[in-house]
Amino acid sequence: MKYAKNILETIGNTPLVKLNRLTAELPCLVLAKYETFNPGNSVKDRMALQMIEDAEEKGLLKPGGTIIEGTSGNTGMGLALAATIKGYKLICVISDKQSKEKIDVLKAMGSKVYVCPTDVEPDDPRSYYSTARRLADEIPNAWYVNQYDNKSNTKAHYLSTGPEIWKQTDGKVTHFVVGVGTGGTISGVGSYLKEQNPDIKVWGVDTYGSVFKKYHETGIFDKNEIYPYVTEGIGEDILPENVNFDIIDGFTKVTDKDAAIYTQRLAKEEAMFLGNSAGAAIKGVLQLQQHFTKDDVVVVLFHDHGSRYVGKMFNDQWMREKGFLP
Repeated sequence: MKYAKNILETIGNTPLVKLNRLTAELPCLVLAKYETFNPGNSVKDRMALQMIEDAEEKGLLKPGGTIIEGTSGNTGMGLALAATIKGYKLICVISDKQSKEKIDVLKAMGSKVYVCPTDVEPDDPRSYYSTARRLADEIPNAWYVNQYDNKSNTKAHYLSTGPEIWKQTDGKVTHFVVGVGTGGTISGVGSYLKEQNPDIKVWGVDTYGSVFKKYHETGIFDKNEIYPYVTEGIGEDILPENVNFDIIDGFTKVTDKDAAIYTQRLAKEEAMFLGNSAGAAIKGVLQLQQHFTKDDVVVVLFHDHGSRYVGKMFNDQWMREKGFLP
């Protein structure tokens, strides 16, 4: 008989799926690395398990301990899977711009959830970064994950996601495009692919209100670039240590409106029911079309599942309130 010993053994080995209608005008083959096939419905399952296993090995996470993390929801879900199987308690600190569905799912998985304001500086005591650190200091036998600077995040994608893409494309991948948040996915996958073929181009998708694109192009951390935005899961107002700018060839920025509209279009035209960052990612691919030729194989990674955005990007009333639909 063939079966997984527990749900954690089903993480990874997600399929590549060809895009057809939305990419019809592009000269190249566009393949989606479809990460919603992970048991927690997102790419973050990979790094959540890697970070926990590495912390156990280093003695940072002890039996019966409490895992604490600031998350936009998906990393929290991955941590919840591993915490349940391994017998840890979990506290997730999340910003108030994230969808209600994400908060409800975390609670359903047994996590305690703290909700913090989005529109504050990262070092403000009310921010979800600061709150997570404070709780880790206050609670006995607690471990603060810190996915932004924890290099096990990048390691997970170097060891799994990158090799999968290389093998699935038979080494023919020419471009990798992905939304950038903590930076683990783009840095891990990008590093692995460039080791196999230095000519592979690695593109990050950023959002307006985030610092990544300007910092990559100028080396300047411009606080004037920072302002609240709607798009979930990508962009930052900090520079996470996991973002390896040296392996990124460039960034393209996608508006909140385009990200939301293309999230809906993926469902209605490709039957791909995906999260908000997938809309940003596919619009980013379309914006980069001048970089592609007929011989190219472009892999775009889609992070998470549409069920976490039913009340937002898949709700036409919400879309109209935001000015995204007429």
